[in-house]
Amino acid sequence: MKIIMKKSYIRIFSFLVLVSFFTSCDFELNKVNPNSVIVENYFVNEGELTNAVNATYAVLQDQTLVSREWFFVNDLRGDDMATGGGQLETPRLQLLIGTNDPANTVASSVWTGCFAVIHRANVIIEKAPNVTMTNETMRTRLIGEAKFLRGWAYFELVSLWGGVPLYTEYVKVLEGSKARATVDEVYASIIANLTDAIAGLPPSYSGGDIGRATKGAAQMLLARVYMQKGDYASAKPLLKSIIDSKLYNLVDDYTWNFDEEHEYNAESVFEVGFMDSNSNFSWGYNNGDGLGAETTVHNQEISPVSWGNLIPAQKLLEDFESTDVAGNTKTDPRYKYSFYEAGDPIFGGNIGDNKDGYKFNIASSIVRGSAPKKVGWRKHTILYKNVSSYYPSGINERMMRYAEVLLMMAECQNETGDSETDVLFTLNQIRDRASVMMPHYPTANYPTGSKDQRFKAIAHEKRIELAGEEIRNRDILRWRKQNKLAILGGDPIAYFTVNKYELLPLPQSEIDNNEKIGKANQNPGY
Repeated sequence: MKIIMKKSYIRIFSFLVLVSFFTSCDFELNKVNPNSVIVENYFVNEGELTNAVNATYAVLQDQTLVSREWFFVNDLRGDDMATGGGQLETPRLQLLIGTNDPANTVASSVWTGCFAVIHRANVIIEKAPNVTMTNETMRTRLIGEAKFLRGWAYFELVSLWGGVPLYTEYVKVLEGSKARATVDEVYASIIANLTDAIAGLPPSYSGGDIGRATKGAAQMLLARVYMQKGDYASAKPLLKSIIDSKLYNLVDDYTWNFDEEHEYNAESVFEVGFMDSNSNFSWGYNNGDGLGAETTVHNQEISPVSWGNLIPAQKLLEDFESTDVAGNTKTDPRYKYSFYEAGDPIFGGNIGDNKDGYKFNIASSIVRGSAPKKVGWRKHTILYKNVSSYYPSGINERMMRYAEVLLMMAECQNETGDSETDVLFTLNQIRDRASVMMPHYPTANYPTGSKDQRFKAIAHEKRIELAGEEIRNRDILRWRKQNKLAILGGDPIAYFTVNKYELLPLPQSEIDNNEKIGKANQNPGY
């Protein structure tokens, strides 16, 4: 089952959070509606606390985050994507080519969505200790879920924007905005949140609770945090714990990680659930209010027969191992699992056919080797069963999967001095997937005799395995800070300049409305 937060719960929580601002103000005319629900009166029992946690998950589904803008910001800031043509809207193109400014609406949406998650989580964490409950394990779990979500939101913020306002209690007055905390302070808060979450979350769920944050998800997210800080020694035991738990494994069919029929499979560590529009669930442009979007337009945005806003970057296509290149003994099957080319089968026909619903709707041609051709994304699309020109899908967004755990572990092993044998044992498990079965490292083009050579192989494998999965951006940020991009041939972001593009600019709305930040505290270069 997918966790889909019911609209009635979400509306109640959204309303009571808003009311909390105004009931805190001491105005004669500000009377409390006796029929309304306010924060002080709402958190009475386990059901109400659970509803509030569900409403916090719902913000993840919202179009400000996972159903749309979150994947755009992360993908556009990396090097996996190119524009599909003139249909790519200006704010998105700006992020892709580095001309964005503080007014960029796509980045601002993610900022707003993250702070909505934080605000709702803060209400839960503050109110939960006083809720009447007979099951203390449930109380601990619900607080753990809120801390996981708060930690996730702050990791998004600190890795994209640097130091941000740090709220550990929910804001009760309109003047409650805070100044920027330091990067170290934000990271310390994230680590504390996720450490608590690990202690309070169960290893797995059943029934209608499948999809909630687990201990493994919190461990994996904390490992990401430590790695981003360059603390591989602290990340390594967290990853080892996930591996040793035997709760996760690689599924045989690589494509099961991106379709609707194999959600919450053995490889999934954490995913955000959506429902197919055939079930009368909609996406709609009226989201952005934290009520959640039951469907996602990830399919729509990158589908080469739909909007086709983004296509795979040329260098990404060329990085896939192919027998067209000397030294490679096998063409990586993940190329076909990740991308469509003209003539490939889709639902009811072949893509690129000259008829409605099957034509490539991408204006750009791309080159792989020496042959110009149009190539579009297959990952995250629903063309295997629906070719409608507008079709928000119910494919869950796999935010964390076990393949990344192994790739993270291989990087940690390499950085902490493990032997070549140990690093390659971990790394080659990815290539041993039944539907992949690529030759083991070392290969002719990827020797592994030195630490730098192993790093290059790890970076290659991670890019191929996780292409277009909103991972590459943070890898580039981390490796740039560690001066490792030269090993990979140089900085892959063509527009990058020092003291500007390390971070996104703080949104103009925050500069204008938060007097404790102001223009003087904007990020460098903006």
